[in-house]
Amino acid sequence: MHYLNISFSHKNSTLEIREKLSYPNEENLHGCLKKLNANEAINESILISTCNRMEVFCSCNDIAKATQHIFELLSARAGIKIEELEGRADIFDDSSAIHHLFSVASSLDSMVIGETQISGQLKDAFRFSYDNGYSGQKLARAMHNAFKCAAKVRNATDISSKPVSIASVAVSKLKSLLDDIKGKKALVIGIGEMSEITAKHLLSNGADVYIMNRTKEKAVALADACNAKVLDMDQLPTAINEFEILFTATSSYEPIITDEIIQSCDFDRYWFDLALPRDINYHKGNRINLYVIDDLKSIVTENMGLREESARASHSIIGRAVVDFFEWLNTLDIEPMIKEIYQKASLAASMESKRVIDNGYIPKEYEAQVQKMAEQVLKRFLHDMTKKMRSVSEETKSDMITSALQFLIQNDKKVVVLDEYKCERMLKGQQ
Repeated sequence: MHYLNISFSHKNSTLEIREKLSYPNEENLHGCLKKLNANEAINESILISTCNRMEVFCSCNDIAKATQHIFELLSARAGIKIEELEGRADIFDDSSAIHHLFSVASSLDSMVIGETQISGQLKDAFRFSYDNGYSGQKLARAMHNAFKCAAKVRNATDISSKPVSIASVAVSKLKSLLDDIKGKKALVIGIGEMSEITAKHLLSNGADVYIMNRTKEKAVALADACNAKVLDMDQLPTAINEFEILFTATSSYEPIITDEIIQSCDFDRYWFDLALPRDINYHKGNRINLYVIDDLKSIVTENMGLREESARASHSIIGRAVVDFFEWLNTLDIEPMIKEIYQKASLAASMESKRVIDNGYIPKEYEAQVQKMAEQVLKRFLHDMTKKMRSVSEETKSDMITSALQFLIQNDKKVVVLDEYKCERMLKGQQ
């Protein structure tokens, strides 16, 4: 079994490329994950699609075949040649795939180092895949350890001591463009986490915030939570020509603001499109200052400089966590564990056989038969137990069971283990 991660992010792909590769709704995700797992080289898969990245993380039995299948699938969906995708993608396998996953979960691979959204986005992607049967034990192990690593990074460093996000960076950019946003009307379209963070930052800076969403009840709920106001979605064509400030972050697959509804205004407008795919598509001037995700990189670069020391410490934690993860995986191999159980059983049989012979309970000429009988008793006793151990070895809950067994059967370093010949003989008989 191998781990494989194919990553398109703000580091290697333009906004246009990421937009074409994005999976904005559950229907698209179902279709992609089904096609991924339909290939014989892929066992389990997770698809991570955010504003800054699109990644396929999978367990596979053949890295080359799995990689080829993933590129063919993405090429067909996005209409991008395989050669271009291969030239852009970062491809990680086995230990490098786990290192990359841990880095993403710890927000070290984010555009905004230390941002807090990515952990939640990863959990949502994993939960969707797992709940719908596209991933199981193998990826669950990796994801659970990724979240543990991220928590360790947060607790051991101050990388997230001042939580930031793309939304907060966007509001910072707005403040650098306007002398003061206090009292200015700002429209926030969408009700997701990005919109909520945006609304809260705008309100904390004194803006008069309005929330708009296709489902008005959800807009009302967010507005009540933030102490903002609500506008009906059908007011969009009017509102975009009245508000000076606009932030949009919906999950729409098509632009919601286009040339057809944009009118000329006698004031400057500041629009921030934080969605992927983008919500705004226009070709007119109209004194509109439009900023998309990739336009915020100057503030992001400054953020990286401020967190450089914490990032170095975080990378050290991640490196250690990757080593620990693979060492832990090795302990979960059920066959060495079963072999060790039989070694201990065989040793116990030999010791007890020797004891009864030495004490004269049974004549010495029957020593071989006594040993064989003792081993046969133990084989019969262990048969159902080890059969059950093998049957649950592919279930998620088996990690807890095997870890407990590993603790229980761990050898004392002072104990001399019986030669493996007798153990192998018992195993063959058991099978």
